[in-house]
Amino acid sequence: MNDQFGRNITYLRLSLTERCTLRCAYCRAGEGVCPKKSELTRGDFLRIVRAFASLGVDKVRLTGGEPMLRRDLLEIIRDIRAVEGIREIVMTTNGQHLPGMSRALKEAGLDRLNISLDSLRPERYAEITGGGSLERVLTGIEETLAEGFSPVKLNVVLLRGQNDDEVGDFIELTKHRPVYVRFIEYMPLGETDRADLRVTGGELLRRFPALEAVPPIYAGQPSRDYRMPGYVGRVGLIDPVSHRFCADCNRVRVMSDGMLRPCLGSNEEFSLKLALKSGDDEALTQVILRAIRLKPETHCFSEGFAAEKNMSHIGG
Repeated sequence: MNDQFGRNITYLRLSLTERCTLRCAYCRAGEGVCPKKSELTRGDFLRIVRAFASLGVDKVRLTGGEPMLRRDLLEIIRDIRAVEGIREIVMTTNGQHLPGMSRALKEAGLDRLNISLDSLRPERYAEITGGGSLERVLTGIEETLAEGFSPVKLNVVLLRGQNDDEVGDFIELTKHRPVYVRFIEYMPLGETDRADLRVTGGELLRRFPALEAVPPIYAGQPSRDYRMPGYVGRVGLIDPVSHRFCADCNRVRVMSDGMLRPCLGSNEEFSLKLALKSGDDEALTQVILRAIRLKPETHCFSEGFAAEKNMSHIGG
């Protein structure tokens, strides 16, 4: 399934909810509780995944908000696992609800986990996340590794003056364990673009010149990958503003309210709601095809882009 620029769309990021127990500084600080009533049903998600799979999508990432707040999460994973053509199911989580759940997630059919981890210092972690428990995240990571999830990806949104002094500590996590620490450049999503907070991948390479480039794990991945000599794990740099990777983009996003967004850095969306309500799978497929044909060539982060939604609404 190609867009008008010849990119093969094989990856669906599916947001299960806008709800989250955290209020991270770069995501939804100051927001209230998002409504549950607007969320799609388990059956809706299954129909969406089937439609995308019929068009060639073979990878699904479950996001939020916090996807582990869905009480039917395990059933949703099992449903998707049974869809013909789906090769990989992954999930992004803040880790607060992960302790005690790793085995159940694996048995349901989840292949990999990305876990948000923005500081290794308890008080700072709580401040950045709006009250999160670092201990719970670290416990969840240990359990995830013990259950054989590999690689376990740790997502670190770098904020200048807030956590960028911990980069070396994060890199050290990769020394003896098969973890993949990914440093994510702050993006202009929300009311303002705090460019003063942005730490680029180029800056990190200058600070840590010993990092050696390694081949990507898979085609179309957003990160440029590196490894410290002799270390087991990897370090990834995801810097969409300063080092855009749009030419290789292979993904689209469906939000928990049924809106399809072809590009994170564009406000254009397409509604799947009417097709879902009518039960017409062909109509659903046609909306998806139209959205993919109109996927923009590149994001607008460097052109004064003003996002109309925060990351929690779009799907992390």
